Order: sequence, then structure tokens, then C-alpha cells
Amino acid sequence: MNVNFAERAHNHNWKLDPIVRSLLDTDFYKLLMLQFIWKNFSQVQVTSEVTNRTVRVRLAERVGAPALIEQMEHVRQLRFRRSELVWLAGNTFYGTRWIFEPAFLDWLEHEFRLSAYTVSEHDGQLVLRFSGLWSAVTLWEVYALAIVSELKTRAALAELSELELDVLYARAKTRLWDKIELLRDPSLHGLSLSDFGTRRRHSFLWQEYCVQAMRRALNSNGRASEPEDQDRFSGTSNTALAYKHDLEAIGTNAHELPMALAALASRGSDDELRQSQYRVLELWQQSYGGSLLILLPDTFGTTQFLQAAPPFVSDWTGQRIDSKDPVVAGDEYIAWLESRGQDPRRKRLIASDGLDAEEILHLHRYFHGRIRFSAGWGTLLTNDFRGCHPRGEDTLEPLSLVCKLTSADGIPTVKLSDNPHKATGPAAEIARYRRVFGTEPTTGPEPVV
Repeated sequence: MNVNFAERAHNHNWKLDPIVRSLLDTDFYKLLMLQFIWKNFSQVQVTSEVTNRTVRVRLAERVGAPALIEQMEHVRQLRFRRSELVWLAGNTFYGTRWIFEPAFLDWLEHEFRLSAYTVSEHDGQLVLRFSGLWSAVTLWEVYALAIVSELKTRAALAELSELELDVLYARAKTRLWDKIELLRDPSLHGLSLSDFGTRRRHSFLWQEYCVQAMRRALNSNGRASEPEDQDRFSGTSNTALAYKHDLEAIGTNAHELPMALAALASRGSDDELRQSQYRVLELWQQSYGGSLLILLPDTFGTTQFLQAAPPFVSDWTGQRIDSKDPVVAGDEYIAWLESRGQDPRRKRLIASDGLDAEEILHLHRYFHGRIRFSAGWGTLLTNDFRGCHPRGEDTLEPLSLVCKLTSADGIPTVKLSDNPHKATGPAAEIARYRRVFGTEPTTGPEPVV
């Protein structure tokens, strides 16, 4: 916790302080997905690409390609350490041991390598693209987003004096504490939240600081509480921080899986394409169970997904909301569970898109007693420096950076989303998917973070 951020930034040298320090410095769901891909789709070739959805920010003017390549090459030289693999093999995740198979861990140690990549610039934006075996591409997502985000941070910090850096971090710490105080409200029984902020963080060190602050302030060693309501901070999606600080590693799966399986199925009939979103679940539950059975139904539209879902889907543990209004999506899920004869109070509902402390509190109060609600707190936990810049500039404000699949075995991938602004893919394919899945374009907020 005793990090002199101002001094660290002022004297910064990336070769001594790389952005990605370990291959575990990724979201836990990426490792779960990597094992799934290794087991089921070891020969599938994919491409993915980083996109800056905050197009008003000309990212290439803030992050130079040479610095980006240096950081990317550093990551390509990393290997999983034996101690990290032993931890993955023997640790308990979500109450279960031996989630990672010995053969998979052996492959990680001896054969795993990240794919090749290309870096270019277009219209003021960086174009960062990955191609190769799916198992060699998938982990790039979080590494690349964290690198781009922190390089943007470092460029902005380099313009400030040490005194200005002191002011900046003093303001950011105060802002963080103000949020934490809201979450310490003793009336909030059963509140559960976790850190989801790796991909767009201010920096690795700041994310670590935020995680440690949350743990100390919100868990039993940081406040008086009733015994049954002691730990409000449940863990972190960042596997390296979970490993280092003995925290629960949080995460399940992402849109990448149904996007790829839909592309592979799109060579067949419309029905095969439509059923691909459930085929993902069938394969997933062959590898994982319990709390890892969390639906992410909005890849091609939540409503159509739930309406046509096979009976086994309602037995899953819960649902994560991404791009739909969480109140609307949560009510929809609860009603759907009840229509399937399920008790929503035994299920989990996770919100994670663009949340901040006030929204977390609102959602907790709204769903409390109706379903087991929890929040994944992302960018506005680990990268909220809005209004903190000592010169009043906006160079430290977070960007909406994403890394999405663009093809699988040469076939374009599509994501429709519950928010049309997040739709990706060629226009003709999007039109076909809307027809097949019955998802009509609607209106929704522009993605910010």
C-alpha cells in the first residue's frame, strides 16, 4: 500500500517496470476460456483486433507504435513460472480444486506461445491485430488492452512535475476513498463486489492499490460488522493479484466463445447458427460446473436467448449482465427463472458494465432479497482520474478500449449485443444475424467505459 506513485512515475523506466509483469496478469476468465479452447478447438485459426470506441481521442498521437511494440515484445518473452502453475494446479477456485487439467498445465509450461501481431496506424488510431491459432491469440486481449491503457497513462504523466504528480494521486486517492465510504454503509447487508478493472486500468500498481484498499476497508479486518456480513469485497478478476494477495480469482466466460462458434456454424443452416449459442453452454458444462456456470446471453440479444433456451440452461447458476440496462435485464432474468420453475433467490445476478459506486448501491438495494446480486467494478474503480489532473486536462480520462474477434477460420464474426452501438462485424453478416436471431436494432447509450 505504501507506493510513492508520484516518484515512481517521475523516475519511470519501463525496462525496469514493465506494464505486464507475468502471464498471470490477465483476467481469470481468459485462463478458463483458454483451457476450453485448448480442449475443444485446438486447430481453429482466428483474428482479433483492438478498437478504441472513444473515437474523439486520436490514440496514435498519444501512444507511439515503437513504445507499444517494445511492451508487446516483452510480453511475448514471458513464460508461466513453475510456482504460478503449481498455484493454478492446487488452489481452490469457486470452492473447487483441480479446475485446470494436468495436461493443460503441462501444455502451458512447455508449449504455449502467444501469436504474432501487427501494429499500424489509421486516421489517428492505433491498429493492433492478432492472427493465429485461437489458443495463441485469446490471451492477447487483456495484455494488449492493459498495455495500451497504461502507455496512454505514462504519456500523460510524463508531462507533469513531481509536485503535480503528488497532487494528481492525492486527488485520486481521495476520490477512491469517497467511493469506498459509500460502500461501507452498515445498512447494506449482503453487498458483494469484486474488481473487474484489469483491461482499462490506469496502471498495474494503481489497480493493486485499489484492490488492497478495497480489501482492507470492506472486509472483516477493516470494519466492525455482523459476522454474517463481513466480507463485501469478494476478490479480483486479475489472476496475478489473486495469486500474490491470496484473493479469490473471479471470472467465467466472455462473448468471444459464442462469437467464434456462431461463425463456425454460419457455414451451415440458419438453425445451426441459431443453436450455436447453446452449443457453447453444452461444451462449457462438460469442463466446468457450480459457480462457473454463469450465462452471458447478450451476444446476439438477451431476450431471444432466454425465450428459446433449452431446459438445461435454467439449471445454470446465474447470469452476467453486460450491455443491457441492469434493472431491465435483472427483472427479465428473474421473470424467466420463475417461468421455468426456478427460485431466483438461489441464483446469481452479476452486473459489470460501466458501474460506479452509486450504481452498485442502487442495484444492490433494488435486487436485495430477490436474487443474489453481485457487482463487477471495472474501469471506474481502477482508472477514475476524471477531474484529478492538476492542469485541468482530460488526458487521463479512461477510454472505451475493446479487443474483439473479427474472424474464425476465415469467417467473419459478429456480435449484435443488447446495445446496438456495440455491434461488430460486416454489415451484411449483421443483417443476417439479426434475421436469424430475431434481434431488432434498438437504441442505447454510447459506450463510455
